Amino acid sequence: MAKRGKDSAELVSFLAKAIVSNPDDVEVEIEDDGELIELETADGDRGRVIGRQGRVAKALRAILNATADGAGARLDIVD
Repeated sequence: MAKRGKDSAELVSFLAKAIVSNPDDVEVEIEDDGELIELETADGDRGRVIGRQGRVAKALRAILNATADGAGARLDIVD
């Protein structure tokens, strides 16, 4: 993991593991020098992370942008 965004990636990982059924399958990667955080889950858990009409994903992005380390970073949920 890159130095910039490491804390944000750990926060996203912590939150995602609390939501999904298979927390061992949660993977978070930092791309573009901390500008992009990619979240990957098991296929069955992807819907839990996105939520109805994207509400959970929007909440994760709002929390990420509220942190000093994650301000301006993008959260991408990988298929």
